Amino acid sequence: MVHFIIFNTKFKASKKEEIVKKYLIQIDRIFEDELVLKSIEFALISIVILALFWLLRKAMTRSIEDDTMRYRAKKVSRIVSYSLILVIGFILFAGYSKNFGLAIGLISAGLAFALQEVVLAIAGWISIYFSKIYSTGDRIELNGVVGDVIDIGVTKTTLMEVGGWIQSDNYNGRIVKISNAFVFKGTVKNYSTDFPFLWDEIRLPIRYGSDIEILQKILEETIDEELIQYADFAKHHWKVMTKKYLIEDASVDPLITFQLNDNWIEFNFRYVVDYKSRLGTKHRLFKSIKAKIEQTNGQVSLASSTFEIVGVPDLQIRNKQP
Repeated sequence: MVHFIIFNTKFKASKKEEIVKKYLIQIDRIFEDELVLKSIEFALISIVILALFWLLRKAMTRSIEDDTMRYRAKKVSRIVSYSLILVIGFILFAGYSKNFGLAIGLISAGLAFALQEVVLAIAGWISIYFSKIYSTGDRIELNGVVGDVIDIGVTKTTLMEVGGWIQSDNYNGRIVKISNAFVFKGTVKNYSTDFPFLWDEIRLPIRYGSDIEILQKILEETIDEELIQYADFAKHHWKVMTKKYLIEDASVDPLITFQLNDNWIEFNFRYVVDYKSRLGTKHRLFKSIKAKIEQTNGQVSLASSTFEIVGVPDLQIRNKQP
């Protein structure tokens, strides 16, 4: 109607252009004012949503006793709150799809170029959840750091580090945050996902002349006392592995072998053990084996490195009188 009035009056061309410019300026102002109002509305709604979900997470902390369930519930609530805010944003600004879409495209291109590592980390987070590379509670090695996963964020994975400056499988007290981008940049070693056991071994140097049959019985008794439970569990998990992956049906039973060296007979005692109990299990095995060997009254003796001096050069000593 406005256009009809403008172009059907007997104004000069310059006058018509001036009226059109004023008309367009007024429309732009109305659009800007409405966009500002929509932005304020979006900000207020976002604050309300974040506050409600924050209260919900507080309630979860008090009501859910299981640690794993509580952690996952809080993670899901946080993701739902962010997704809800994103959906509301698209709904509110749907009327400005042309300008809003252009702005989003330009911003996305700029962020993708300037924040390549962050984008790669977010892609790593998506890969972790959908590919199940690892989850909270798993023991992994990522970017050269070994530890238990205690949190998986959008950009970083948090580990409670194991080992480091201490020579054991215990925590050293450091909490390490590693970018999720490293799941694409290197290998991820998981100690616990499908097969929560590790192969470990003990080497026993035995003196020549020891009764090998007695030692064999000692080791078999130790297996029955300390390792039979691990072997039974490991067999069950290994069957699951053979169904899921193209892998041979390997033996997980304890294995005893020996070889002859220059100085002693070396027994190799190989077995599977829970990935979190490797050090404690090895301690119990050594303690049991040592106690049983001491009861053999010298029929089995542990060896140690020995050196024989085969010759001594002649020495001449002169006593000089003052």
